[in-house]
Amino acid sequence: MPRIACIFAPCFPLAARLRAEPELGGKPIVICRGDGTAARVIAASRAAWRFGLRPGTTLAQARSRLPDVIARAHDVVAERSASEALLEAATTLSPRVEAGTNDRVFADISGMEKLFPGDGGESEIGRTAMLAAEVLSLVVQVGIADTKLAARIAAANPDSPTIVPAGGEAAFLAPLPLSRLDLTQRLRETLGKWGVQTAGQLAALPADRVTARLGPAGEAAHRAARGEDPEPLLPHHPPATLTEGLELEWPVVTLDPLLATLRPCLERTHLRLAHQDLACTLLELELVLEPEGVDRRLIRLPAPARDVEALLALIRLEIEARPPEGPVAAFRCIVHPDRPRTGQLTLFGPPEIHPDRLAVTLARLAARLGPDRVGSPRVVDGHLPERTISVPFTPPPPPKSRTAPRRGRGLLAVRALRPPVALEVIVEEEESKGQRDSSTVGAGPRARPPQVHDVERVRQPDHLHFFASQLPSVPASQLPGVPASQRPISVASETGAKPHIQGLVRVAAGPWSLEEGWWKDEPIAREYWDVELSGGGLYRIYRDSTSGDWFGDGVYD
Repeated sequence: MPRIACIFAPCFPLAARLRAEPELGGKPIVICRGDGTAARVIAASRAAWRFGLRPGTTLAQARSRLPDVIARAHDVVAERSASEALLEAATTLSPRVEAGTNDRVFADISGMEKLFPGDGGESEIGRTAMLAAEVLSLVVQVGIADTKLAARIAAANPDSPTIVPAGGEAAFLAPLPLSRLDLTQRLRETLGKWGVQTAGQLAALPADRVTARLGPAGEAAHRAARGEDPEPLLPHHPPATLTEGLELEWPVVTLDPLLATLRPCLERTHLRLAHQDLACTLLELELVLEPEGVDRRLIRLPAPARDVEALLALIRLEIEARPPEGPVAAFRCIVHPDRPRTGQLTLFGPPEIHPDRLAVTLARLAARLGPDRVGSPRVVDGHLPERTISVPFTPPPPPKSRTAPRRGRGLLAVRALRPPVALEVIVEEEESKGQRDSSTVGAGPRARPPQVHDVERVRQPDHLHFFASQLPSVPASQLPGVPASQRPISVASETGAKPHIQGLVRVAAGPWSLEEGWWKDEPIAREYWDVELSGGGLYRIYRDSTSGDWFGDGVYD
């Protein structure tokens, strides 16, 4: 037999208003529906109740009895937000939750008592639900029974939580009047003529005779009096957004009063997001204007955040950039939640920036400079050197588990040298007869040395190599012609250049030709090489085909 818990918020219109305006707690306040002389009280606080203010009285009668009474209009937006908060409080008990009405929800707590060891298992469940609702600024009562009907009636008792023992629904309902069973007025009058006043008296009647005289309505009433409820619990699927809002007593024209009323709304949103371990990634702000019209704003956060000050600052920047076209009479904040990003902790390095602070900083920059001027650079696969674009900054979430280290070198990242470092490079050239010219010499930083295209002979240990700094320089006019294909033998940077690059070439790959901007005054024509030096290090170098000079373009990390 399942166990059902009913979470009930008494005097719900008043509870929703007090949740939106907690400063009214303890004061005489009434909630009215209607306008002018047709306005009638639908809910009253305890302070107003002591002066005889009851639901159904007109607002004029209420003011005549208590001139200082505080009257508030029936706020549908605030009630919708309170109803969503009530559902979120019920999820602390069970994942199977049913949305009954605005003021009550049901939760299937079968087997949940194992999570609350001790003598008061189900009582502890009820107190947990009351505390969860109190965190969301709601005062609730809890009833637990085998059926939804018995749990709903038990939740109406002021001594909360009320626990109905398993199988004891009929005994619990027996002394209660028929009005607690939600019977129709006509059916109650008929049973009253029979002398039936309580649920126990109705349950004692023969079921077949009640059905024969009163039909299906009598059969349902007889089953309810015995504590039977054939309706199953229908699970509720939570919405994809969280909504908070308020109807203002007087329209607001300036920014500061509007932000002052938005702050409590964002604080309630913060509590609801923290309750579900979520954060805001998109905030929709709807401003109801007078005399008519709705102003909708979309505030997209670079990273999920739920900090109240951060959201309030973004709303201020948005409204300052584009003020509303009229007085604001009501507002609604629709939050699209997402999982918050977590920062990586470090033991020895400096602390990283909190994701909330990072999101606020990026949003402020986007609001002041423009969203197209704030982003993260990305490399573009194209023929132009160092071509990049700017994309929205979306840091990747941290890995859920530690991954195994990759074997081997894998992909390498190149660290560009800016400005490029001038190099002295000794190269080999391939003669027409396969003979090597014995007059191979070095040159200065800007000279074009002779070259040989012989991969295997470069790697021979008996092959004679010289560093460029150890060779005498000769005029460039005495050097033979430079062929189109060349392979470096040794590389050395200029004296005092940083970083210091020097060594024999162990492995070389290339060349990769690049020609760009031929229509310009200074076109680019280069031949790129990747070289690994004998002293260690992997470098990207290039030769300017126009001048013949060599440069260090980057270092592979």
